Amino acid sequence: MKRVVFDRFGPPAEVLRIEDDVPAPQPGFGEVLVRMLASPVNPSDLMYVAGKYGLKPALPATPGFEGVGVVEATGGGPLAWWRKGKRVAVINDRIGNWAEYTVTKARQVVPVPDEMSDEQAASFFVNPATALAMTQDVLKVPRGAWLLQSAAGGELGKMVIRLGYKLAFRTINVVRRREQVEELKKLGADHVIVESDGPIPEQVRKLVPDGVRYAIDPVGGATGAQVIASLSHGGRCLLYGSLSDEPVSVHPRYFIGNDLRVEGFWLGAWAKKQGVLTMLKLFRRVRALMREGVLQTHFAATYPLEDVAKAVEHAAAPGKGGKVLLRIGVR
Repeated sequence: MKRVVFDRFGPPAEVLRIEDDVPAPQPGFGEVLVRMLASPVNPSDLMYVAGKYGLKPALPATPGFEGVGVVEATGGGPLAWWRKGKRVAVINDRIGNWAEYTVTKARQVVPVPDEMSDEQAASFFVNPATALAMTQDVLKVPRGAWLLQSAAGGELGKMVIRLGYKLAFRTINVVRRREQVEELKKLGADHVIVESDGPIPEQVRKLVPDGVRYAIDPVGGATGAQVIASLSHGGRCLLYGSLSDEPVSVHPRYFIGNDLRVEGFWLGAWAKKQGVLTMLKLFRRVRALMREGVLQTHFAATYPLEDVAKAVEHAAAPGKGGKVLLRIGVR
């Protein structure tokens, strides 16, 4: 088979390469062999290759945390056998999905309906499940409440805006590029603020004088600190990324005096703590909201596996207008 590999950490466009004619992995008990069809290029994939992610693999390694493929073989076990022959969304934190074949646990693949495109099925997990789990299962944002989010112009940020519009919670959305403001308002954003217009807490309190009760931030650094400083008394913030690669610095007195809770959220770690029924319900909700267009992903470009260097360069570019997809095979 053919796969993408890296044998040192560094800029993805520089360290990723294609390996041809290598043996396909073999599934063990409770695992499935998946012939991959497509996989998106997520920020987590780029950070993984650069050595800046929470997981650090033994090298050489293959990236790709999510994707879509067809289960072609199993290593045994009832769930694995039930998945055989099905087109599935694939989550993979062991071997990587940027390959013609991969192996993962049977409980980490979810059958997808025929009417769902490969593109949407490939992006089933990371953004849609994160957006839904953070807002509804962890923060439990109620109807009418305010949620503040940074990096709102990204695909996950847009999903949160559409979720807010559907579920009747209100959103204040932080962006860096002014041209994103009208686009997000058309999606249902209640307010959109631009970072360069002044400190985020000052802009937020002009809209909500007491601050917001809920916030999510994937940026960290100064942006994350300002998001936390925008919280009201008893507020809660989830940090779910580190796009700036900088630490968040907030004085401890601010936490103590305002009874704040700031927590990390990582979908993979959260999912492992949930029961099977909880995850099945989550997947059903994701599928339904994808059909309604609420958790849909927009793709800016598709590249063949051989052009992985171009794909990761495009994925890292600001203002790219959507996700970048690697097309690996056909049904």
